[in-house]
Amino acid sequence: MTRDSGGAGVAVVFGAGGGIGGALMDRLRADGRFDAVIGFSRAGEPAFDLLDEPSIARAVALAVAAGELRLVVDATGFLHDAAQSPEKTWGDLDPAALARSFAINAIGPAIIMKHTLPLLPRAGRAVFATLSARVGSIADNRLGGWYGYRASKAALNQLVRTAAIELRRRRPAALCVALHPGTVATGLSSRFAKDGLEVQEPALAAERLLAVIDALGPEQSGGFFDHRGDEVPW
Repeated sequence: MTRDSGGAGVAVVFGAGGGIGGALMDRLRADGRFDAVIGFSRAGEPAFDLLDEPSIARAVALAVAAGELRLVVDATGFLHDAAQSPEKTWGDLDPAALARSFAINAIGPAIIMKHTLPLLPRAGRAVFATLSARVGSIADNRLGGWYGYRASKAALNQLVRTAAIELRRRRPAALCVALHPGTVATGLSSRFAKDGLEVQEPALAAERLLAVIDALGPEQSGGFFDHRGDEVPW
């Protein structure tokens, strides 16, 4: 990462216990550019629960106590687990499952934005980035299926875009963006990797994502970019 951050400050990763989040932590610490690199996860201390706003507020307060927030990455996300799988057809739609997807993939990140964006420095570059997914693109949807994941990530993209407009008025040098990390060898996506599809190791995904963040300028705030730095259609 080479772009001037406007001051070393603090880098924060929410979802640091996941494959991409952990790799981001390793990369940021190895980079040595920030005064502190802080990660939050469900198993960390203090415990961070994406569905519990007070825990998010406590995590943010702890991070701010370490210095100015110059980089905040939300690396959380949910696709499937033992109790829930991506829908293949409208017959699979279930209200509780849809609500859970939206709670984790859209509402939780929105509450992270609520608590972090107002605390970004008023001067100098600062970035909030959240991991979205290309399947959240409405324009790029040609296969259907995965209703809850697609729709919740599309909602996340709209939340990012809306927050970026407000952020531009308050902190013109700051950015709020959505990033598509590609297919990464983690528990979230490895089950769905297909032959011929590039599957990245988490370390490579983290390197690429941070390079994309580093290359973005304030005029690109509110955008949706993939791990190569290409803009993804809404």
